[in-house]
Amino acid sequence: MSLLPYALARPFLFGMDAEKAHELTLHALARTQGTLLQHAWACRRVSDPVQVAGLSFPNRIGLAAGLDKNARCIDALGALGFGFVEVGTVTPKGQPGNPKPRMFRLPQSNALINRLGFNNDGLDAFIANVKRARFRQAGGQPLLLGLNIGKNAATPIEQATSDYLTCLDGVYPHADYVTVNISSPNTKNLRALQSDEALDQLLSALAARRAELQAQQNRRVPLFVKIAPDLDEAQIEVIAATLLRHGMDGVIATNTTLSRDAVKGQPHAEEAGGLSGAPVLEASNRVIRRLRATLGRDYPIIGVGGVMSGADAVSKLEAGASLVQIYTGLIYRGPELVGEAAQALKAHAAKR
Repeated sequence: MSLLPYALARPFLFGMDAEKAHELTLHALARTQGTLLQHAWACRRVSDPVQVAGLSFPNRIGLAAGLDKNARCIDALGALGFGFVEVGTVTPKGQPGNPKPRMFRLPQSNALINRLGFNNDGLDAFIANVKRARFRQAGGQPLLLGLNIGKNAATPIEQATSDYLTCLDGVYPHADYVTVNISSPNTKNLRALQSDEALDQLLSALAARRAELQAQQNRRVPLFVKIAPDLDEAQIEVIAATLLRHGMDGVIATNTTLSRDAVKGQPHAEEAGGLSGAPVLEASNRVIRRLRATLGRDYPIIGVGGVMSGADAVSKLEAGASLVQIYTGLIYRGPELVGEAAQALKAHAAKR
């Protein structure tokens, strides 16, 4: 348990604009990681080793991409007790993202809406930050690192594959796994890449490039694909078949939703962007269940969306997930959620 209770910090942070609070927190984490001040918020990691996609995860709870887009805080986030941390989404060139304001809290529903739009400093800065992280030097079973890649907003959707290949080339030597983000609602036309023909073309190119990189570097880095919660059963089944056809190692379900059914009438509910947090739990679990039924019992699925408690995390495993990620829950609950979820997942897995 951290020395500084999150309950003391939350009122201060929630009194600020959501994105300013986000940046202030990341700045503080980046400045204090690896120092004695880290003990103020660091938490003991729950030991619950599990093998997924050929990787040894220290426990089943991870951080979803989007919180640390520039990979500035890998060591700090790892010190919260996660078994794995995913950073990004990174694009080949730096870009500012969408105009501000672009992040909104819906506290009545433990939810966020964001339309950040892959704001990041670009691939070179991202890799430099990853290389500065010291987590691999720690003793014991090390934290695993996922690197999440996307396309620039200015790149025509017809040329998106080129951006993904550029990012894959850059991150491959430094990643434990790579996530292909084709499901953010905040980059124009990006979700069109989930359609049958476009996904087939993209994953074919990525699989071929991964084979080349594997031969050159003598290591095989698993590829995961992150999909949306707003898919019908037929779309999910097409995606599942395409993942298998091109040898993708796993799927992350899910990204944020465009649906506003659960938050109608609340302040900011009609803001454009992706909704995350508690309202996404069941939509995400629905996708996980369909993926598991289609992909078989052993295919790696990382469940993310709406985890606000240990029980929510367990619901992901019950739906068919192999591992679980959190993001918005960390904003509302703080570091305590990491240990709570990890313990709950460990206890549930022990019963199976």
